[in-house]
Amino acid sequence: MNKEDLAIDLRGLTKRFGKTTAVDRITLAVPRGTTLGLLGPNGAGKSTTLRMLMGMARPTAGTVRVLGMEMPGLAPRIKQRVGYVPDTCHAYRWMSVEEVIRFSRAMYASWNDDRSAELLDMFQLPSKRRVRGLSKGMLAKLSLLIALAPEPDLLVLDEPLSGLDPIARDDFIEGVLRGICAEARTVLFSSHQLDEVNRLADSVAIMNAGRVLVHRPMEELLRDARRVRAVLRDGRLPDAPPANTIWQRVNRREWLLTIHPFSEDSVEMLRCDNPVEHVEVSDLSLDEVFKDFIRGEAVPC
Repeated sequence: MNKEDLAIDLRGLTKRFGKTTAVDRITLAVPRGTTLGLLGPNGAGKSTTLRMLMGMARPTAGTVRVLGMEMPGLAPRIKQRVGYVPDTCHAYRWMSVEEVIRFSRAMYASWNDDRSAELLDMFQLPSKRRVRGLSKGMLAKLSLLIALAPEPDLLVLDEPLSGLDPIARDDFIEGVLRGICAEARTVLFSSHQLDEVNRLADSVAIMNAGRVLVHRPMEELLRDARRVRAVLRDGRLPDAPPANTIWQRVNRREWLLTIHPFSEDSVEMLRCDNPVEHVEVSDLSLDEVFKDFIRGEAVPC
């Protein structure tokens, strides 16, 4: 794919803090007009990756390109085309909500007053209240308003809905995010809520320990991952898991495996190379695929 067709292009991106490697040589390409869900447990390196993407942290190694331009030194005109919601709202605590909106409005030539007013009403934000008096959920809503009102070409969201109650989260997904994802805009969001990712993302990247374990279109990821349940002969243990096994567990005679990518040859290899009596194959949900990729890192196959 041509570099100009990519909204985000990360190559060998690395970030070290002393002897600790927070992000380890990741490569990630997000085509323009698509939505990527970034998954990973706490400490996986998601927020650090997004901060480097936004120019808020300098990489130890590797390159970052955003909307066709390389970081650092991203031109102000490009930064105006990017909306960013960090995991913590950084608005001045002494400002009121309406003052934060006016302050932010002055920074964006593309600020849409109608969209700002619409979001203020949707989120039921108290315009006169100061930031220091806002709840966690209200702070999340204020951050979202500031990121969305300029109608950015690229929207980067770091756990954007974590402070919202379930009703507000559903309203925002259906009323705002789904519409943005359907437009010719690019969205990259990290989330612990797998139902959000399932509903919105075109593709999924799973991170753990600073590395990208898999990055695939959502449909392909779910199509190509399978759970295999094998029944072992009495007193026997598996000899060799099939290629592409990402996780496995033996409990007495039951042998569970997750294989990605799966093929019918995987079952034939399992039967030929191991003492099994019965084999079943089933589909997996995104939640199961995510957990098995992470568990497989902790328990070598």
